[in-house]
Amino acid sequence: MVSCEKYFKGCTASSRVHVYSVTKSIISILFGIALDKGYIKNVQEKVLDYFPEYKVKRGERKIRNITLRDMLTMTAPYKYRFFAPYIKYFTSSDRVEFSLDLLGGHGKTGTFRYAPLIGPDILSGILVRATGRSVLDFAAENLFEPLGIKVENNLLFESKEEQLAFNQSTDISGWVTDSTGIHAAGWGLTLTPMDMAKIGQLYLNGGTWEGKQIISSKWVEDSTTEHSRWKKENLAYGYLWWVNEDGFAALFIPRAGDSTELIKKFIEPAF
Repeated sequence: MVSCEKYFKGCTASSRVHVYSVTKSIISILFGIALDKGYIKNVQEKVLDYFPEYKVKRGERKIRNITLRDMLTMTAPYKYRFFAPYIKYFTSSDRVEFSLDLLGGHGKTGTFRYAPLIGPDILSGILVRATGRSVLDFAAENLFEPLGIKVENNLLFESKEEQLAFNQSTDISGWVTDSTGIHAAGWGLTLTPMDMAKIGQLYLNGGTWEGKQIISSKWVEDSTTEHSRWKKENLAYGYLWWVNEDGFAALFIPRAGDSTELIKKFIEPAF
């Protein structure tokens, strides 16, 4: 079998790009590892159990019952309806508290509510409190280093221009944080194409890499099983992974064509 590897638009094998929402699936893997190691008991734990100091706003009882599973399956409600306050989010010094303040509202817990940026950072905050380490440090030891992936820096933006430049860069190795040092969970991670391939292969291998169990096969299966569904787009969702009858994906791109057909017709036959 002949292998072929080629890069375009000035990129090379070592180029690192912002992988946007793929970051959420990395967070899912880290949650599975944290469960395997006993840092987290189960996905039915309450979110606020990890933030005992957080003062719930008057009349917001709903937030007390939101679980880790609700966050992982995008079935937690939020106070905003149509226009997420992204500017306030990006300029917030504490994005975990900012996101906690937006939990609840008039939505129904258990109904799919896609939250691409605002909300997932709560999961980063939980990982930090559960493991006692930064998300990047925990990921480096338990996921990145075993797979030969390097994510070198904590990235804190001082301006909108810095963030926009980051989105277009191909030579920054790192993971974005807020001013408190919490890493973004819905965006902000840079990886190489080979890094991405390794993550995919890890899941195809049932959580093993070079003979070592990096994450339990149970979490791989659970996280890529349908737990909720985005009715508007008719898309199934696992634990921060998109799911369909042919497999699973870290990133959903609307109107990107039938990628499943492309894979089946041209890529799978090569293997």
